[in-house]
Amino acid sequence: MYIKEINLSNFRNYQEQKIELDKGINIFYGDNAQGKTNIIESIFLCSMGKSFRSKKDKELINFNELSTTVKIDYEKQDRSGTIKVEIGEKKEFFSNGVKQAKVSNIVGKINMVIFSPDDIDIIKEGPGKRRKFIDMMISSLKPNYIHLLNDYNRVLEQRNNYLKKIKELKNEDLLEVLDEQLANLSYQIYEYRNEYLEKFATIIQETHDIMTKNTKNEENIKIKYISNAQDKQGFLQNLKKSKTIDLARGFTSTGIHRDDFLIYINKKIVSIYGSQGQQRTTTLTLKLCELKIVTEEIGETPILLLDDFMSELDENRRKSFLENLKDSQVIITCTDKIELQKENIKSFYVENGKVHSERK
Repeated sequence: MYIKEINLSNFRNYQEQKIELDKGINIFYGDNAQGKTNIIESIFLCSMGKSFRSKKDKELINFNELSTTVKIDYEKQDRSGTIKVEIGEKKEFFSNGVKQAKVSNIVGKINMVIFSPDDIDIIKEGPGKRRKFIDMMISSLKPNYIHLLNDYNRVLEQRNNYLKKIKELKNEDLLEVLDEQLANLSYQIYEYRNEYLEKFATIIQETHDIMTKNTKNEENIKIKYISNAQDKQGFLQNLKKSKTIDLARGFTSTGIHRDDFLIYINKKIVSIYGSQGQQRTTTLTLKLCELKIVTEEIGETPILLLDDFMSELDENRRKSFLENLKDSQVIITCTDKIELQKENIKSFYVENGKVHSERK
């Protein structure tokens, strides 16, 4: 699939901007703080219904304006389409001109994989980053998964609030009902995560071999999913065992909101024992795996967004990564114009919220 055209109105530092993209590689270059990442963000917004940089929708609106509109025209193998997002007093979504009641109705229309320097935090930081990574990928492929996560978080909040009130209520009857609901949702979410992390497990070694082919040391890589929601009854037992602790703390200490996955290189956890280079390479490996899995799932290659891609990688890693991109529309942001030995390349110079198109 590919994006044909992006139209921005009062989005971030853009007032009115139309951008026609190439099916191949599109390079947006220019100094920092000129609006390059805003292009990536606009695509992400129409794909996932939210920003990857800001939790506040109002921050997406151009200064001194009251609303913003982002419209993207895209093409798939069997159809073309348009996604539009309007943000003002509220956020509204449109697919092919028809207003959508919920965000899940547009998620998955524009399939993309995003890579930015901050993605190394998937490896380096805590479980929350890794859960966000796998949840975002599954949500883009299975919109129903979004509803499961929302339902789980709603029941989890209800349970946590109830835990805080039990002492004054002197009644624990509702706890059993909430535990049952939490167990049902936990197991369904576990099944989704387990399915896709198993897909990662089957291809991670061959993918990592590609990324490390120019290095001297052989690296055996494994990925392991850690969860206590592997079966419903076992999870219910864990909730009962942790009840005393949960009552004392006032929150739920066990559940899929504590899930994690760990990556090992030569039997050592990369986040703890891996070098900076290994952590960066492992991040690229994960992203290439994601690209392969999404391609297999939807039957065509997703759009690849590479935000400030070149800044964190040495020449070998850049070369290994880019050589393995086949049939993907690629959108790259960088400070300096880059030359690639590929056809179908279109460059854009970005300056102060204006995009200037130029051909190779």
